[in-house]
Amino acid sequence: MFTFAVVLFFAILATSNCKRDRCLEGRTHKHRPSPELDMHECTLYSESSCCYANFTEQLAHSPVIQVSNSSWNRCGNLSKSCEDYMKKIECFYQCSPHAAHWINPNYTAGIEFVPLCQNFCDDWYEACKNDFTCVRNWMTDWEWDENGENHCQNECISYDKVYANGTDMCQSMWGNSFKVSDSSCLCLQMNEKDAVAIKYLTSESSEESSSVSSSEERACRRKLRKTELLTEEEMVEIEVFEIL
Repeated sequence: MFTFAVVLFFAILATSNCKRDRCLEGRTHKHRPSPELDMHECTLYSESSCCYANFTEQLAHSPVIQVSNSSWNRCGNLSKSCEDYMKKIECFYQCSPHAAHWINPNYTAGIEFVPLCQNFCDDWYEACKNDFTCVRNWMTDWEWDENGENHCQNECISYDKVYANGTDMCQSMWGNSFKVSDSSCLCLQMNEKDAVAIKYLTSESSEESSSVSSSEERACRRKLRKTELLTEEEMVEIEVFEIL
C-alpha cells in the first residue's frame, strides 16, 4: 500500500510539472521552455522561453512588415504605439513559458481565455484606435493564398469602427484566445508585473476552481504592492548612486 502511495505521489507530481514545463504545440514553438539570452525582442521571456531567439528578429525592426507568413501591413504600417501592443501579444503567444497553461484543448497550438487586465485592453485600444484593419478576427477573417499568406477580403477601416472598446477588441481580435478579467491583479499585462499574477493564476487551487477567490485577489494585490515598493526603492538607490 505504501509503495502504491509513493508511486501515485510521483505520478501526480510528474503530471503537474509536465503541465507547467511545456510549450504550445505550434510550428515554431519549442517542446519545453529554456533560456534564450540573445533575443532581439520578447526579452520578458528570455530566462525561460518557448521561442528561439532567431524568431524575434522579425519583431526587432519597426515597422514590422511580416511575422512568419502573416503580414501586419495590409492596411498600411501600424503606428508605433499600436505595433508595440501587437508585439506584446505575439511575444506572449510565441515565447511565454506560461501560455500553455491556457492551451486550447481542441487546438494545441492555440490558447484559450487567457485573462487580460482591463487597463491593458483599454490602453491597447487607445494605441490602435486610429490605425486601420480589414478584419475583425485576425484568426479567421483573412483570405489565405496558396503560399499561406494573408490578404484582405474587406475594405480597410479604423480600429474604432471595428471594435467598440478595449474589451470588445481583446475578446474579438484573436477569437476566444483572450478574455478580460474581472480582477485587477489576477490578470496579465504583458510586463514584469505578470510574474506576480502568474504565481496565483497557475497555482493548483486556481486550477481546481473556475472562479477567483477573494483571498487570492487580496494576496495578489499585497504581493504586487510589495514588488512595486521594492522596485521604487531600487530606483532610488540607483539615482543616489549616480549622483555620488
